[in-house]
Amino acid sequence: MSAASFSASDFKRRALDQLGAPLDQAWLDHGDHVLNRDSILALEQLQLKDAAVLVGVIDDPDEARVILTQRTTKLRKHAGQIAFPGGGIDETDTSPEEAALREAHEEIGLDPCFVETVGRLPHYLSGTGFRIQPVLSVIRPGFTIRPNPHEVESVFEVPLAFLMDPANHRQDSRMWQGAVRHFYVMPYGERHIWGITAGIIRTLYERLYA
Repeated sequence: MSAASFSASDFKRRALDQLGAPLDQAWLDHGDHVLNRDSILALEQLQLKDAAVLVGVIDDPDEARVILTQRTTKLRKHAGQIAFPGGGIDETDTSPEEAALREAHEEIGLDPCFVETVGRLPHYLSGTGFRIQPVLSVIRPGFTIRPNPHEVESVFEVPLAFLMDPANHRQDSRMWQGAVRHFYVMPYGERHIWGITAGIIRTLYERLYA
């Protein structure tokens, strides 16, 4: 693909014009859900907490980049992992978009006035008990980042072109809760992107760029 294929404007176009099965039917056919079909089907029968994450692409003409966070090691779940800004959907949130924007503001200080939501991905079921709605967005330049030290150790950016290159998506597996769990791993410099975040990134690639 050309560099223009990984611009924020092209990302927006692809997000708005997604092909394939409707979102509410497509989740099982994407990302690492395909690699763990039996366990994910069992997980669907459990009572899951709804959550939302913000998949934010920075509109930089030189290089569109995706905002990611390194969670602190003090958190109860997913401590120290790479994650998109996000969290649980509260009763006061009117939509996953509102929840994702609120959480991004609380976690990294991203002002919602810089963010345009442009679509969703199929939801992601996590083995830790969450039904996660990824919210796709374009972030215009000029924003500032102020990480919440209680939740976020650091904030960093990864080129969209890197994340959408399937050559950077390798598969791994490990024992988890008595069964083998398969997942994607996307090393980026000293960062180790894996688990839920890598699964969502893989879904983004499959829905918009494959």
